Amino acid sequence: MSAIPSDIYSSLGLGPATTSKDKSDSLGQADFLRLMTEQLKHQDPLNPMENSAFLGQMAQFSTVQGIETLNSQVRAFQSALGSDQLLRGAAMVGRDVLVPSTKLALDDSGSAHGAVAAPDAGSVQFTVTDANGRTVREFSVPATRAGEVPFAWDGTDFGGQRLPPGNYGISAKYTANDGSTRPVDTYVRGRVESVTAGSDGLFLDLPGLGTVPLDYVLRVS
Repeated sequence: MSAIPSDIYSSLGLGPATTSKDKSDSLGQADFLRLMTEQLKHQDPLNPMENSAFLGQMAQFSTVQGIETLNSQVRAFQSALGSDQLLRGAAMVGRDVLVPSTKLALDDSGSAHGAVAAPDAGSVQFTVTDANGRTVREFSVPATRAGEVPFAWDGTDFGGQRLPPGNYGISAKYTANDGSTRPVDTYVRGRVESVTAGSDGLFLDLPGLGTVPLDYVLRVS
């Protein structure tokens, strides 16, 4: 609907929109009907407004009113959905999840676990690095077929010495039976410490791995 000049408010006895804090800044249905009535009363008798113009204004008002109602319903649905997601996320606290990550969190137990997706039979070589990017351990896991290949690192270096707890890097390379190689993504297991509700959804807080969206979770155990 086209904008309405501010002087029309005075002619209707409505006063400026800012004179009352309790009055809404937007026109309601009653105000719209009063405006239409005033338009009928003050139209030029030699050049009256056609009925189609009034019908068009009514159709526009009905459309805007319907959109506002729909927006209110959508916002209510989003609010309810967000509360439901938060409750679902809270149920995951203390559980282990498998998420894509290039980091490993070595805890006091001295072990870290994860998996990769092998494209076919062959082997997967893993490289573990410390905070300075220095390689501290390499190991290989056979892949008997295409699919998930789990791995476990016992937290020791090349010499079998146990490394201190902390954050480490992890990368993987798949080698096919014909000798060709290609990098593969690593998925790491972490324990959910808490859940954060953000504007983009739920995020899981994993010690040593950071915060990841709930959508990134491949498995819950």
